[in-house]
Amino acid sequence: MTARVLVVDDIPTNVKLLEARLTAEYFDVIGAFSGQDAIDICRRGECDIVLLDVMMPEMDGFETAQRLKEDPLTQHVPIVMVTALDQPSDRVKGLESGADDFLTKPVDDVALLARVKSLVRLKNLTDELRARAMTGHVIAIEDAVGMTNSIETRNGRVLLIDTDERSAARLAGYIEEEHEVDLLTSPADTVFAVAEKEFELAVVSMSLDGYDPLRVCSQLRTLEQTRNMPIILVADEKDKPKVVRGLDLGVNDFIQRPVERNELAARVRTQIRRHRYSAELRQNLSNTVAMAVIDQLTGLYNRRYFDRHLAMLLEKSREQERALSVLMLDIDFFKAINDTHGHDVGDAVLKEFARRLQRNTRGVDLACRIGGEEFVVLMPDTDLAQAQAVAERVRQAMAGEPIAVGPEKKLINVTVSVGVSLYENPTDTPDALMKRADIALYRAKREGRNRVVYDAA
Repeated sequence: MTARVLVVDDIPTNVKLLEARLTAEYFDVIGAFSGQDAIDICRRGECDIVLLDVMMPEMDGFETAQRLKEDPLTQHVPIVMVTALDQPSDRVKGLESGADDFLTKPVDDVALLARVKSLVRLKNLTDELRARAMTGHVIAIEDAVGMTNSIETRNGRVLLIDTDERSAARLAGYIEEEHEVDLLTSPADTVFAVAEKEFELAVVSMSLDGYDPLRVCSQLRTLEQTRNMPIILVADEKDKPKVVRGLDLGVNDFIQRPVERNELAARVRTQIRRHRYSAELRQNLSNTVAMAVIDQLTGLYNRRYFDRHLAMLLEKSREQERALSVLMLDIDFFKAINDTHGHDVGDAVLKEFARRLQRNTRGVDLACRIGGEEFVVLMPDTDLAQAQAVAERVRQAMAGEPIAVGPEKKLINVTVSVGVSLYENPTDTPDALMKRADIALYRAKREGRNRVVYDAA
């Protein structure tokens, strides 16, 4: 995962120190030495995340964060406050001024990288949703980002998972002042809890008696109803290595014990605001995208939409030197299914394939039906290993379970062949990417079907 990080501090040595740490992890770092410089750089769209010092002359970090969050052009950019202030009230003030997170000097490398990676992952998803809105020409970007100002952060539905009843009661007491809290002391019942109620946030203790907290988080990430739900870990100092693994699994935030009431409340509000903002984007996109770009049988985007979005993302990948992958998928022997069972059964197979395709790709990926039994998935910020892993997951999802069709629920075995191509050099065009994916798909068919094949440039 790479990103452009803006480090803001009036002391050049501090900028250089953070730049060295982040550059070692392959982040692209930009320096700014005042709040106004930071605002100007963000307005030009030159960064993905801001590390912002608090104590600066003329305009301090609190005012800078507030101005960035009030501007429709910059309010979606994540902000991490970096400061020597260590009072809980300072952390709360930073979060309430609009910052997404808070780091105390001297900055711990584990916490720094954990926060940056988590927020960059969130911004990538938000950017993709915003880009899709622009591609559809139906949502003005000002309306999309302006929703942040009207997002209500109270009355959230929070699931608290903790086997220690005393600890759980204390944490619940901190959260219940503003939100509805369901306490779960048996993590084994997590699946049943989320099936019965729609939650907006999970708070998971790292000290679960007899249970692996990261297994619980992984389970929440794989369930369809909680895939996009934010998760906050409550951790001890000794849990740092596991916290880093948790952030790689998709955990959004963590707070260390002893837990300060106001800081937990502020972090809960931040996560609920982000969750509701993303939900609004998805809902508006779903409701307002013109039917001209939707395949009515499967509900996926069609070829017209895909061509436009591919061109835009390829240009973005070229400008920012980011990875981009394409999967081309074709249902094996689909003509025989139509000829043998009829077109109604064929349509049912296409619908079920689209459902499994969406279920086994990521939220940031764009799945489209481009004609007949051919589908394509556009995958931003995705290298070859990741693309092949997703393709293989989709292939197994089809081959591993027959499709039940018709009133009699007749079982039909269906497989899919997949061709993979990557953006690999600055001269690549959308046609070149699609041609390589098509060549790889043809090879998969020729070599026996029901397989994933990659075609290099």
